[in-house]
Amino acid sequence: MKKRKSPCIDVCDFSGQSGWCLGCGRTRTECARWKKMKPYEAKLIEKELPRRIAKVAAKNTE
Repeated sequence: MKKRKSPCIDVCDFSGQSGWCLGCGRTRTECARWKKMKPYEAKLIEKELPRRIAKVAAKNTE
């Protein structure tokens, strides 16, 4: 079975109101469970990450 690559970029800052990591966009729970997630669950999160990162970036520029 192919190992899933983590979206982590080693920034790991969860200080925002959303609870999402400012580096990769995942929650602490998602980060902790990443290796054990079912492939479809991880794919859903991966599709959501660009939107989350954009939302966090927009809040930081306000």
